[in-house]
Amino acid sequence: MNSKQFFFGLLLFISYAGFAQTNSREVLFTINDKPYYTDEFARIYKKNLDLVKDDTQKDLDQYLELFVGYKLKVNKAYKLGLQNNAKYQNELKSYRTQLAKNYFNDTKITQELVEEGYNRLQKEIRASHILIMADENATAEDTLKAYKKIEDIRKKALAGEDFGELAKQFSEDPSAKENKGDLGYFSAFRMVYPFENAAFNTPKGEISKIIRTRFGYHILKINDVRANRGEITVAHIMILAPKPDDVDKDSKSIINDIYKKIQQGEKFEDLAKQFSEDKSSSSKGGVLNKFASGQLSSEEFESMAFALKNPGDLSQPFQSQFGWHIIKLIEKHPIKTLEEMKAEIESKVGKDDRSKKITASLNEKLRKKYTHKRDNKQFAALTKLVTNDFYESKWVQPANAKEYTAPLLTINAKKIDGRTFLEYLDRQQKSGLKTKPVSKLTEELYTKFENEQLTAYYDENLENDFPDFANVMEEYRDGLLLFDLMEKEIWERAKTDTLGLKAFYDEHKMEHMWKKRAEVTIVSSTKEDVIKKAQALLKKGTDVQAIKDKLNVNNTINVMANSGTFEEGSDALPKTMKYDVGVSNVFKEGEYYFVTNVKKVLPVAPKTLEESKGKMVNDYQQYLEQRWVDDLKKEFAVKINNDAFSHVKTQLK
Repeated sequence: MNSKQFFFGLLLFISYAGFAQTNSREVLFTINDKPYYTDEFARIYKKNLDLVKDDTQKDLDQYLELFVGYKLKVNKAYKLGLQNNAKYQNELKSYRTQLAKNYFNDTKITQELVEEGYNRLQKEIRASHILIMADENATAEDTLKAYKKIEDIRKKALAGEDFGELAKQFSEDPSAKENKGDLGYFSAFRMVYPFENAAFNTPKGEISKIIRTRFGYHILKINDVRANRGEITVAHIMILAPKPDDVDKDSKSIINDIYKKIQQGEKFEDLAKQFSEDKSSSSKGGVLNKFASGQLSSEEFESMAFALKNPGDLSQPFQSQFGWHIIKLIEKHPIKTLEEMKAEIESKVGKDDRSKKITASLNEKLRKKYTHKRDNKQFAALTKLVTNDFYESKWVQPANAKEYTAPLLTINAKKIDGRTFLEYLDRQQKSGLKTKPVSKLTEELYTKFENEQLTAYYDENLENDFPDFANVMEEYRDGLLLFDLMEKEIWERAKTDTLGLKAFYDEHKMEHMWKKRAEVTIVSSTKEDVIKKAQALLKKGTDVQAIKDKLNVNNTINVMANSGTFEEGSDALPKTMKYDVGVSNVFKEGEYYFVTNVKKVLPVAPKTLEESKGKMVNDYQQYLEQRWVDDLKKEFAVKINNDAFSHVKTQLK
């Protein structure tokens, strides 16, 4: 975590706390006649009350002093023009975008979609399908043609004709010729949402209604429904099926020999590294990434893997379309609880077609929330400017496009001109839209344009519509400026002003004292006879490593040793240790026996600047900051409204 992330971590955490604001709103103080109000002071005081460790900061008079100092620094930042820094503006914009996402989400619908997805994840469905392709942007004529074709096929299926044979004959999914439309088992979030809906809403053994996806029209037959088997991690050894020129290769014989080696006690992992022809996993002892039903292209492999019961179980050698395998079960991963999966499912909801429900809900709310009106006369004039060249991405805006400044759309008091719509149309040419005639196409695009404009207006007015959002943004805006200002004025100066730091140290060094210290070696053991041997060796001048080498034998640690200069009260020192130079007598504390060798005793003394530098730099920063705030009070005119402060003190107490 970098320093800026740490600086804002607490600020952003408390900004979501959502404390109620005080009802009254008076001017608490002014800085150069700019007012700051009691409600902001009360709100921020409440948010920080339980988080501050220094009781003086809970004192309202002291807190007002801190709050005024904070606002003085922000005013200084604006005076220096730090708000115009491109890096600052980009960071603020990025943060606002992240924060705003919470306000574009329909909590109720999102929760419903999360629960729906989780409930569906409890099952696996095996379905076959027939696809008749129809591009999303296909003409009405082509779309109708595709629909009639799938409709005729569905009638045949409902009349009892074999679904697999119909898929093989008519489906435009290229794999249908081989698999007769059989998709194997799948669960939620594996197929596009409309397809998934049809799969989970059609009873086992029945044919679905006709559904439309971005690929075209489908019908499904539900072959089976079972409980979700979760995910599984396995390792495997694979011998590829022989190629035509592999005349001497007998894959089955090789895999059987490997299986015998495993039965004789040879390690599966070693054999996988040596013999497995799946090069993506052999170097890892054959271990594959965990998978669920339908994620591999081999049903035989999945079935054999999930049939294994306990970690370490092995399959018999078996054949898939790729060759011969032996599988070893590593771990089974059952479906997690809703609480455990909630964040993951929310992410999936936001990434697939389900999110269209959330967008549609927002669009509907915004249409009710804001007054919006289209100028139909202006729209008709603009529609006439769009030609059939649009379908080939060759349409060019009219030369006088900039003259279409009359309002086309009005949202509350905001007016969006015709030129903006023309620019939007220009950008949409590459979308491959085929709706005809052009008038219908522009009407379709206008609806999307209006939705985008309503959403943009909503985004622009989040601060007006949501006081909590405005407060968080204001705090972040000021905090970001303050970080840049403090870095510039205080933190870097405290680190680099060596003369100033030295002078500050000389003035305050008696506040940073060492207690009595000892330069000592401490040897400990749970065995009295061993510690006595260590004592004898210390008296002979034997060094610590030699003592450990001599007494720690047969992989048994009989003694531990620690050497260094330690301050009185240090946890490293035995509590009853005497500060006498030389080797001590053996003494016991708790379960341990100790002997010490004190080489030198250092008296109470001030720490050097280097020894106290971290704390000294921090104190120097606070000193510089206080002096700086005093200077800011002279630079800016601060006026406190004592009556308002008395009122807010009464409310907060």
